[in-house]
Amino acid sequence: MRDNTPTPPEAMTYREGTYVVDTRSATLAQVMGTVGPRVQVRRPGGGREWEVPPQALRLATREERAAAVRGPACEECARLQAAQRAAVDGGRRDQAVAATVSLRTHVRKTHLGRTS
Repeated sequence: MRDNTPTPPEAMTYREGTYVVDTRSATLAQVMGTVGPRVQVRRPGGGREWEVPPQALRLATREERAAAVRGPACEECARLQAAQRAAVDGGRRDQAVAATVSLRTHVRKTHLGRTS
């Protein structure tokens, strides 16, 4: 006897740096990596990472991505974000990490007034 139960579709996999939405909370996030079957994400621009089952993610729309990228009016933020995007798009992980650290450091020091 054959089982005709449909199998669930494979969970989508996303490259590091991809903008996604955690559908459980409608939160825009950026993929940071994977741990086992779960995806680690973080809000664009920084913050604490959280884990999400891949089935609870969807690819962010063009408008959602544009809003996340367009965010700052600061020229330095825009320059650092462009460097980060270029590194992610080019698959240069070390450069993407360095650009992300530079962007977060700039935001903390310049926009949040933090020194550490």
